Amino acid sequence: MPWEKTFDIDEAIDRATEIFGKKGYEATSMSDLTSAMKINKGSLYNAFGSKKELFDRSLARYDQKTRAATLARLRQLDDPVEAIQTFFDGLIDEARNDPRNLGCFVVNTAQDLPNQPPEVMAIVQESLSDVELFFREMIERGQRTGQVPASTDAPGTAQALLSMLVGLRLLSRGAVGVPTLESIRDGAMRLVRGTP
Repeated sequence: MPWEKTFDIDEAIDRATEIFGKKGYEATSMSDLTSAMKINKGSLYNAFGSKKELFDRSLARYDQKTRAATLARLRQLDDPVEAIQTFFDGLIDEARNDPRNLGCFVVNTAQDLPNQPPEVMAIVQESLSDVELFFREMIERGQRTGQVPASTDAPGTAQALLSMLVGLRLLSRGAVGVPTLESIRDGAMRLVRGTP
């Protein structure tokens, strides 16, 4: 008889994402996954093929639900400087309300990128590139509206903001308190506005 799925695939992936995000790929065991996903090992293999394929799908789904959805919403804001500020504020709020200090699944995976296969590298690189592009778009829009100095190097500033964002994400895993994260955000906004 063919295998029949008896559980919600997206819900199962979301549960796997939490475990992968917390422990990483290597440290996550099959028993961790089956326990979190509330399915047996056979169902996991039938639905996803392997732990590796499940990880890839978890990372891709997480990226779409977080980065892609957030940037799509922020790109609709009329005020480009507010869009950047809102992005950083959202990350700080997330850190403040995350007692488990899980951080960002994509950034956590980026730390181990040399050991990741090409398909995982592609997801991480696309995600970070889109964040950098978002920053550049907002800076250039801000230059057109006069909110960002015309002398600002948009590509270089976008790269700097991406670095600050990644640093904030890593530090938000319990290394520092919210005031330090707010200082990073404030530094980023000074860079955007061209103020000392």
